[in-house]
Amino acid sequence: MDGTEPTRDLRSKTKIVPDGKKPPVWGFDGSSTNQATGHFSDCVLVPVFQCKDPLRGEKDVLVMCEVLNADFTPHVTNTRAALAEAAKKYASMEPMFGIEQEYTFFQDGRPYGWPEEGFPPPQGPYYCGVGGAKMPGRDIVEAHTLACMRAGIGIEGTNAEVMMGQWEFQVGILDPLAVGDQLWTARWLLKRIAEEFDVDVSFDAKPIKGDWNGAGAHTNFSTKQMRAPGGWTPSSTDARPSAPRWKSTSRPTAWASRTASPVSTRPLRTPSTPTASRTVARRFESQEPSRKKSAGTSRTVAPTPTPTRTSSRA
Repeated sequence: MDGTEPTRDLRSKTKIVPDGKKPPVWGFDGSSTNQATGHFSDCVLVPVFQCKDPLRGEKDVLVMCEVLNADFTPHVTNTRAALAEAAKKYASMEPMFGIEQEYTFFQDGRPYGWPEEGFPPPQGPYYCGVGGAKMPGRDIVEAHTLACMRAGIGIEGTNAEVMMGQWEFQVGILDPLAVGDQLWTARWLLKRIAEEFDVDVSFDAKPIKGDWNGAGAHTNFSTKQMRAPGGWTPSSTDARPSAPRWKSTSRPTAWASRTASPVSTRPLRTPSTPTASRTVARRFESQEPSRKKSAGTSRTVAPTPTPTRTSSRA
């Protein structure tokens, strides 16, 4: 993540890595990301998470990095460092998380699929809906879901949300650091895939004023004690069973009963536009790269988990 306020944004770049080499410590100009001043702008990128790159070739990888200062202390925007300390402190409780990430697609300054003037029909038919023009963005959602599965991210499912142009995906059930790393990487993939459709992704809590649904990141949480038969709440004085709990599971990736087969994607723009001629599905139809590779690439995003992507080309 960068230093954008009030809401952090994602950044990335590509690095060529020789075959057999791990993604190295790297750097970037923090003065261009609101993370440093111009007279002392060096910031450090340290790889913390890596997965397959579903948008490039078989040997390419995505690398998430956290941001450090030039003296290798955590940058003020690096909340992952604080999380690592908390996770270590409470490791004996084995906390697990599942996060439901809501978001809204935008195009030309308005929610994706909304009319140029006025509003769409009232909320009601959109949540988990199907069919017709009321479900804009499904092509992007399907491509993103498949990309996460190919990358090995623990995506658990997707659904359309209450407002037209609003969707959700779920990541979990994972430990504190893993859920953060994988959620931010999944967010980066969503934004990157939406580029192919000339569509923006907003994680704002209230993207449209008025009686229109907001968006959040619902967090499901449990500890080893809560998952035990009967469960318990440490703050409880009478040791009564706690309220309904998130049930842990050992599933490493998706619950969805789907196979990782290619999906067809169709932007809402007319076929004459450049983006309409590029379908994300083609990236997934073959594990073979479309062009000869020579060395590797590395994409760097930035802090909390900052999706950095590294792809090795051989």
